Order: sequence, then C-alpha cells, then structure tokens
Amino acid sequence: MRSRLLAVLAVAVIALGGCSAQEPARPGALAVGLVEPGTLLPADVDDPAGLLVTGALWTPLADYDPVSGRVTPRAAASITSPDRVTWTVKLRAGGRFHDGSPVTAKSYVDTWRTIAGEHWAATPVLTESLRAKDISAPDDATIRITLDRPANQVPAWLSAPGLAPLPASVLASGDWTGFARHPVGNGPFRLDGDWQPGTGGTLRRVPPSAGHPDEVDLRVGDPVEQYDAVRDGDLDLTTSVPGERHDAMHADFTDRHLMWALPRAGYLVFPASATRFADATVRHSLALGADRGALANGPLAHQADPAKALLPPSSAPGERTGTCRPCTFDPAAAQSLLGQARFTGPVPLYSDLGGDGWTRTLASGLARTLGVPVTAKQRPSAGPVDGPSTVELKLVSPSPADVLGELAELAGYSDAGFTGDLAAAEAAATPQEAGQLYRVAENQALRDLPAIPLWTGHGHAVWGPRVHDVRATPFGGVDLAELTG
Repeated sequence: MRSRLLAVLAVAVIALGGCSAQEPARPGALAVGLVEPGTLLPADVDDPAGLLVTGALWTPLADYDPVSGRVTPRAAASITSPDRVTWTVKLRAGGRFHDGSPVTAKSYVDTWRTIAGEHWAATPVLTESLRAKDISAPDDATIRITLDRPANQVPAWLSAPGLAPLPASVLASGDWTGFARHPVGNGPFRLDGDWQPGTGGTLRRVPPSAGHPDEVDLRVGDPVEQYDAVRDGDLDLTTSVPGERHDAMHADFTDRHLMWALPRAGYLVFPASATRFADATVRHSLALGADRGALANGPLAHQADPAKALLPPSSAPGERTGTCRPCTFDPAAAQSLLGQARFTGPVPLYSDLGGDGWTRTLASGLARTLGVPVTAKQRPSAGPVDGPSTVELKLVSPSPADVLGELAELAGYSDAGFTGDLAAAEAAATPQEAGQLYRVAENQALRDLPAIPLWTGHGHAVWGPRVHDVRATPFGGVDLAELTG
C-alpha cells in the first residue's frame, strides 16, 4: 500500500527449546507450528504468521481472485453496484462474534471509521484506495458505500483481511493491546484463552464440523526445530520452512509440502531526486545486471522467487506467461546499455533497516556485473536521496491498483499514459477489461522503469501423513478451517 514500505525479511522468532519434546496433539486436534505473529489485531497485521491466525479467527466479506477478477462472497451475501460509484454490501444472516454479539452492518462501519483514524497496516485501503465519500449502515444487513469516482476494485479492497469487523466492546474501549492478546472474531475458530507470546494458543472450531479437527494447537517455535518435529512425527504441520531445510523438503515431504505466493515483493525504486538515474537506459542496465537468483538463494534464504513482472503474483490480473525483459539477468546486455548511456557510476543503493542484507548482496553483484562502484547505504531518516532505494512492499489488498499506485508514488512517476491507463482500469466495466488495462499500465512502467522488480515472497508448509486438504492463499496462508486429519 502507498506510504507503507517496510524493508526486511527479519522476523523475530522465539524458540521452543526443541519441538520433539512437545506433547503430541490431543485426539481430535492438530498441532501446527508457526513463528510469533507480529500482532493479532487484524487491521494491523502484515506478517504471514499474523495472517494465518487472524485468518482462522475472522471470516472476510469476500475472497477476491486477481487473476480472474472473481468475487466469492463469505461474510457478505453479495457486493453489487449499478454504476461502480454506489456499492451495496448485503451481509449473510446470523453472523455473530465469538462473544455472542451480532455482526451487523454497523459493526463494519464503526470498525472502518476506527481504522481510518488509526495508523494501522489496513488504514490506506480506506483512506487512499477506497476513498469513500460516505459509508453507512441503512439497516443491520446492509452497508452502503459511495465513492468519489467510479471504481471496480471495491470487491478487491473489501476482501482485505484487515477490514474484518471488531466487536463493539473493543471499539468502545480502544484497548487494542488487550484485544490483541485475546482477539474476538467472527470466523470458523475462536481463541481458547489468551494468546501466550512465545508459546501460542489453542483454536476451537465454532461450531464443530464433521471430518475437520475441532481443535488446532498453534505452537510458536523455531522453524528448524518445527520442521524436524513434523518429519519425526511430533508436530502435524508447520507453516515455515527455513532456508537450511529447503533442499531437503522435496525428499523429506515428497507429496506433503506446499508453496504459495505471499503479498510481499522487493523493488529497486528510483526517486525523482536521483537525477543521475533519469535516463531509462541506465535503469534498464541496472535491471539486467541484477542477479535475482543470488538474492533468492542467498540473503532471502529461499523465502522468495526472482520477480517475473512488476506486479507480484498475489496482485496480478490474468494469466502470466514468461518473464519480463527487465526481470532477466543478462550481464552482457547490461554492460552494453551502460556503455551506451556513458554512465560510469558511482551507484549508491539505499535501504531501510532490515533490508540491508539483501541490499548489500544486490550492490556487490551489480558492481561485479557492471564494473562500476555500487555501494549499499543506510537510508537517511529525512530528506531526499541521490540514488535508488531498495523497498519491500507488504500488501494488504489483492488489488493491482495498490501496487502500481504505490510504486509510482514512491518514485514520483507521473507519466500521462501510465496515469491514464490506471484511471481507465479502475473505471472499467468488467474485471477482464480492467485486467487488460492494468497490464497496459504495467507494461508502460516496465518501459520507463521507475521501479525495478527484484523478488516476490512465497510461503511454505510441510505436514505429516495424517493431515489432508492443505490449501493456502496469499492473504491468509494455510486455511486451517479446511484441514482434515
């Protein structure tokens, strides 16, 4: 989302002291390993572990598939609009929070007003993407949204997991810290007791469902130990595979492992202040000189794939084939372009704290490939920079408009054709037409290259033989409600 760049792959992990020493899951329960979530307040979650847990505790209004544009209603019965300006959300009957209170249209309206006033991860979905002139609840089952312009991305934005409703009790108290210790959602599981940092918590299915576990024990621990515990039969499933176990995964779990796209991606962004890099030929040279495989297999520890396009898989409309030209590693072409531009360096690469590891690897690789000085530097706390910056985007909605818009804002990129294509895509009458126009805008940005795509994140899971039906989505991770075993 715009204005929410975070640099990083550093996740604080609290070790269990050996997963193999843990008690096995109780009958009717599954034991699932994860790292410590950053928070369990859904509107502020931006990490895979947090998305996993809140995805079990809440049911979103809808699921949105950016490839097809298909909307699958969940807590909503329908999301419709006659003109793409006024939108009506009809809620399914009987929705309740785990504390027994009803989930009404007012629950959503009051929650969204609170989110809009906070500085949470999901705030830009409302304030920068949706930009509604008015949101109201004419009755308990109806949400009415009036926009300031036609926009077909409303179902994508409303599917953002951070827009989950909060009970009136916490909205009244504002005790977000206390609520994150014991979140109360509207989803298929409730949390039994408080979340215990460093240990985890127990999810209980509401109501029970035949063929599915009634209980899921979430166990916080070290990913290496959890991987070994699943392999040794002491844990049913773990939701991360560390780099040092990545190669072994295919042999240890031949048909019991899964990888899926995460809503995170890394870029090299050229701000308008970096005037020495205004020539697109120089930017294309840097793009072709970037060894993305070295990043994915090195400092990113097999938790990412080399980028194949500007839009990451979690937000890309339509089926994708091949790799974009600026996404390929071609040292000879990179050197040739740099010579044509008569660019001799130096190249400063700026990064935020946390992204300095992969920035240093990128800098040293570019220096070897291009034969010019390339130096990784810490981004100053204020003021413009004179070179490109590495950026990690952590996305909170599947809309391609958010990715393209944020990259343009970070770079100060204002090409008229690109801006017009974005506006036309947002106002398009059908998802198919919108997808084509977002691709046109993406291709324009790839020609001008205000931002170089470098990598896209992916998640992992491995599981034991008694677990079945393991599926995952970018914005929810492993679907705990669908597991059987």
